[in-house]
Amino acid sequence: MTGTTTPFSAQRAPELLGQTVVVIGGSAGIGLETARRARAEGAEVVITGRNSDRLEQAAVEVGARSTAAFDANDAASLEGFFQDLPAPIDHVMVTAGGPRYGPLLEMDSAQVRDAISDHAVLALAVARNAAGKMRPGGTLLLMGGTGGRRIGHGLGIVSAATAALPPFTAALALELAPVRVNLIAAGFVDTPLSASLLADRLEERRNELREKLPIGRVVGPADVAALAVHIMSNTALTGATYDIDGGQQFIS
Repeated sequence: MTGTTTPFSAQRAPELLGQTVVVIGGSAGIGLETARRARAEGAEVVITGRNSDRLEQAAVEVGARSTAAFDANDAASLEGFFQDLPAPIDHVMVTAGGPRYGPLLEMDSAQVRDAISDHAVLALAVARNAAGKMRPGGTLLLMGGTGGRRIGHGLGIVSAATAALPPFTAALALELAPVRVNLIAAGFVDTPLSASLLADRLEERRNELREKLPIGRVVGPADVAALAVHIMSNTALTGATYDIDGGQQFIS
């Protein structure tokens, strides 16, 4: 008895085909790598950043549909960007901003308020401006960290700011539904920002993490980008925090 067999194809459809991804802070590091990954998965990407030259170069690298150079913390500029952005859009990732370190007693009241609220204020501004243009099931994706979960000298206000983001994300997810809201909490990621912060200690830090991390290597922007695209594509995920630090929070 003879018969024919149908060859099995392992080829899969792109996860974000026909969707639009906006990356606030997409000209370098995690934002740029997420834009690249989203583009590879079939999405149209729009990237923003403060440095117009770097933004233009990034747009060429990833084949971005459009760009916008502005400071995301400038409320008027952020509002104008979303007003001019053609609808509909599916996903918005906010990578702009970063932690503020320093002894608590050396910070004035304004610095404390800014350090605790910066990420939440920016996320709310993005949510308000983007919500009306986002398709149901899309996601607002925020960035946080795992390093601040430990209390220690030198961290200052970072631990309080870190603790505020997961419940903030969950609460915003309820209010923004059916648009989803999720938080990525990263440890050390080998980005240009990390290089600028550590300067001549960068390679020492890399070697330390290679030796101590359970995964035996340093987390890179591509790792975070892969998680970001998964969260975008899996419409069952909302209100949650996703750690990606290679086990850094479990080692001394």
